Amino acid sequence: MSKFVSLYTGAGGLDIGFIAAGFRPVFANDINSDAMQTYEATMEIIAKRVEESLEHESITGDIRQVEKLPEEGCADLVIGGPPCQGFSVAGKMDPNDPRSRHVFDFLAMVQRVKPKAFVMENVKALARNKRWAGTISDVRSKAKEIGYKTYLEVLNSADFGVPQTRERMFLIGFKDSDIEYEYPAPTVADHIGVAEALKDLPHIGKPGNDQTCKAKVTAAKDPILRQSPFAGMLFNGQGRPMDMNRPAPTLPASMGGNRTPIVDQDTLDTGAKQWVVNYHDELMNGGEAATKIPERLRRISVQEAAAIQSFPRDMPWRGSQSSRYQQIGNAVPPKMAFAVAHSVANALGLDLSVHESLLDFISKETR
Repeated sequence: MSKFVSLYTGAGGLDIGFIAAGFRPVFANDINSDAMQTYEATMEIIAKRVEESLEHESITGDIRQVEKLPEEGCADLVIGGPPCQGFSVAGKMDPNDPRSRHVFDFLAMVQRVKPKAFVMENVKALARNKRWAGTISDVRSKAKEIGYKTYLEVLNSADFGVPQTRERMFLIGFKDSDIEYEYPAPTVADHIGVAEALKDLPHIGKPGNDQTCKAKVTAAKDPILRQSPFAGMLFNGQGRPMDMNRPAPTLPASMGGNRTPIVDQDTLDTGAKQWVVNYHDELMNGGEAATKIPERLRRISVQEAAAIQSFPRDMPWRGSQSSRYQQIGNAVPPKMAFAVAHSVANALGLDLSVHESLLDFISKETR
């Protein structure tokens, strides 16, 4: 059995994908207590699915202050997504943000455990934005210093069956310098749209889809127009309508209020043309801004956000509603994680038992 250490675990999106690929956790840590409660409850559910114990050390707290750390040789992999707020274009991109130093804390744990490989996930900007060119170069140099040959790529979750265009950096390092790693190729020919992903969930407000966002959708008095009806600022707040026929844009951790994305219920129910398309056309032709928005437009629920991230439908989310949205927005989509995990296992020459029932558990809820 091939084992992994999980850092900056969050609700466990990365871990679920690696478990589905045949790896097993020996240690998990995150500073967020709500996320760790979600994670621990999720591990109990998944253990029943894979019909084996997944008991392991699960510690809440700052990894830099945790006393009982995993020891050298305890795992073949170290995985995790260090805090990305300092790097994200959605934030201030502050080079002095202390959260940006966690990428080096991650490597310190790699140096301690000395696994065969590591997988570090982060925002696209860390790999592609010139502002962070020095930082990612330093990270790769440090990885080389401690004995790892690294590969760097940005992957789009929509290419792996996730109904969301979430682009994320994956820095992957191998202890064996003779390994020639190839990132996973797309697993779907056609991207999955929002309506397709949500159609099998219970109707909004019903059990299983009842953790609803209370923020109302109201029209902007002075709408800012763009060529697409799904861009610009047609409504108050930063939560934009999603094109129901396409994958969702990246879900933010700031969901829960008026930054929560918007769906068209009539389109979900009947496939009707999306209201915002007609409204945008009217505005582009000189029409007046709306004074009232039809009830068919609403914000996505916690369960819908989770489905768009490819989480299992019965994820046992813990914490306040805003915390649940945050956990989802911060997560790595499990289906994307599985593709990466499977490619790493192949590179390492590991013959792992992919748990088909767990893969079904992940994928069937988003088809």
